[in-house]
Amino acid sequence: MATQDRVQTNVKLMRLILFVFSESERYEAGESSKPEWVKAAVLHEMLLEIQDFTSKEIDVSHQALEEGALSRDPNNSYTEKQALAMANGRPVFTITPPINHSFTEGSAVSPGEVVVGMHGSDSAPNLQPNGMRSRDSRESLIPEEHKETWLTILAQVCIPFIIAGLGMVGAGLILDQVKAWKVFKEVPEFIVLVTPLLGLKGNLEMTLASRLSTHANLGHMDSPQNQWHICAGNLSLTQVQAIVVGFLASVVAIIMGLIKEEKFVLQNAFLLCASSMLTAAIASCALGILMVAVIVLSKKLNINPDNVATPIAASLGDVTTLGLLAWLASILYEELDAKPWLSPSIIGAYILVTPLWIWISHKNEYTKQVLITGWPPVLTAMLISSGGGLILDLASAKFEPMALYQPVINGVGGNLVSVQASRISTALHRNCQMGELPGKLPGAPNRVWVSPWTVFCRSGVDSTAARVLLGIVIPGHFIFATVTHFVSSSESNYTVVFLGFYLLAALTQVAFLLYIAQLLINWLWTRKLDPDTSTIPYLTALGDLIGTGLLYLAFEIQSVF
Repeated sequence: MATQDRVQTNVKLMRLILFVFSESERYEAGESSKPEWVKAAVLHEMLLEIQDFTSKEIDVSHQALEEGALSRDPNNSYTEKQALAMANGRPVFTITPPINHSFTEGSAVSPGEVVVGMHGSDSAPNLQPNGMRSRDSRESLIPEEHKETWLTILAQVCIPFIIAGLGMVGAGLILDQVKAWKVFKEVPEFIVLVTPLLGLKGNLEMTLASRLSTHANLGHMDSPQNQWHICAGNLSLTQVQAIVVGFLASVVAIIMGLIKEEKFVLQNAFLLCASSMLTAAIASCALGILMVAVIVLSKKLNINPDNVATPIAASLGDVTTLGLLAWLASILYEELDAKPWLSPSIIGAYILVTPLWIWISHKNEYTKQVLITGWPPVLTAMLISSGGGLILDLASAKFEPMALYQPVINGVGGNLVSVQASRISTALHRNCQMGELPGKLPGAPNRVWVSPWTVFCRSGVDSTAARVLLGIVIPGHFIFATVTHFVSSSESNYTVVFLGFYLLAALTQVAFLLYIAQLLINWLWTRKLDPDTSTIPYLTALGDLIGTGLLYLAFEIQSVF
């Protein structure tokens, strides 16, 4: 009797599945007006039918096959593999029900995975609608070897994060010292230039790290030939972007200085432009080569490069860029009177060599599209970061210790959100078709907006990573602020009141950036724009602007007490 009931249930389930297929085909052929998402609704009803079963797999028996329950066409024909399976007495189809049926936001059914697959098939087709997967959790999307616990994420992120933070502390100490140098006093536009140039690590190096991490995780860099091809193209691309962004950042700084002081000195403009282009090009080349080495080594050590590449880029990016800018600006400034042709010559040399880098990038299949479409986020990010530089220029006159903390708060925020953006982007590239979000029902529109609860408080891998990254903000900034206080030779304004408002500002900044990252990546992906190229520049630039503004607010509030 139990066997008969089992067979009857199997027949009913198979008929439900066939109904889904036939309705979908009729809808696509224009013969049915029923919406395509009827598939998800019917499969959900099927799940309710089998929720009383204790077994996780239900086999379709020979008796069900003999009754014709699996007919896919009027001739009742089967594929060669199906016939072979029946002859060997093996089940042709299996259905794996979920553990629970809790609903998720933006999804019609549970986050558990329903797999309807053909035994013996090479492709092991998954006939599950997209909507059967949770928008928040990609656990069912990620192969077993790619799943990470919160402890794994913390272990891989923590050490690079601390190293990166100490590098940013070093950048703050350098900025605090060089702002008193003669060149920075005589050409105050250099202070405005500092923020967008430091933002280059987000615009270029972190974006490069994110792109290469995605290639590595997708297996594109497994062969030495592909590895060289991808890396050469991306390094050429970063040179093009660095030269252009360095030039434009200096132009923006000149315009802001002109508005503020209402005077223009041509020699100073050449000096600013040459220093900016030279710094951007050298820093991007050095850090780009380092990123390639880090990602290749990470894969060899079985470490997720998404967790370590962007923090390492951040750790050396600020110190390298700021140190180069101060050193090169001082050298060129000393030669300003004796060799007035030097700065214009440097600008001309970079203008002449740029077409070569453009040609190499355009010939490379991995960077051609980025070369064409990757400019809006980079240039927009530069303008946003310049706003942060203007705030720093105006506020540092009132609060001198602000220069100590500005690279730290901006760098940590950009560092953490870049890790999250790189992870989400890799998951989307690995598991989803461009333009389709996980959790989307077939035929239904993508749902870009998610609540903060979904981003931070769900059980999915993205939420777990967000909580880990948010959780290290307070202890990390406490360590960095304390080190800054004890190492700095100038007044650091290190008081309990300031520390409290500073930590609150840092936490607010990172929480906002992590939430915006999820929305921005969703929005870009639905418009078939690569998040690896577009997301990190916007996020790090927002981090610069918001971080500098919140830091200034913390100093203002502290001054009241």
